[in-house]
Amino acid sequence: MQILRSLVFAFSILLFTLCPGQARAEVVATFYSHDFGDHFPHAFIKLKGTVDATGEAVDTNYGFTAVSVSPAILMGSVKGMIETKDAKYIGKSNAHFSLRLSDAEYRKLIAHVESWRNIPGKSYNLNKRNCVHFVMEAAALLGLTVNRKSKFFKKPKSFVLEMMRLNPTLKL
Repeated sequence: MQILRSLVFAFSILLFTLCPGQARAEVVATFYSHDFGDHFPHAFIKLKGTVDATGEAVDTNYGFTAVSVSPAILMGSVKGMIETKDAKYIGKSNAHFSLRLSDAEYRKLIAHVESWRNIPGKSYNLNKRNCVHFVMEAAALLGLTVNRKSKFFKKPKSFVLEMMRLNPTLKL
């Protein structure tokens, strides 16, 4: 009987090691910048993958911008919004680095998006709360080192590159 149990155990181990394991579900967050032009936002995050706990497929992106881009943004705060861009816009943007998110990190990031979506009143301010600030706060939530006194809050690509210098293990 002991021999039979040993054989069953050995066979189970062999079967376990030879069968491919289930792929780990995960969401990947990629941080982007978009060169200046008449399309906004200039810094945003793309999320793609599968939430492990629920199996939910994720393929979206989020950036923060003014509802109406006009000279008023130079004068002070204006109404802001979370925006999702199409594949063409993303294709013309610069992907800088990606992070593999745990389910908990994904939930934190979505909560961040929703909190910015629900800021009442005039929530966009070119100097205090723009697309770069949105990306910076998301990165900080995910444990990255950020420079809250950066000189690049109006230069999205330079800001993301600065974050990469502050976090040398980051890569695309």
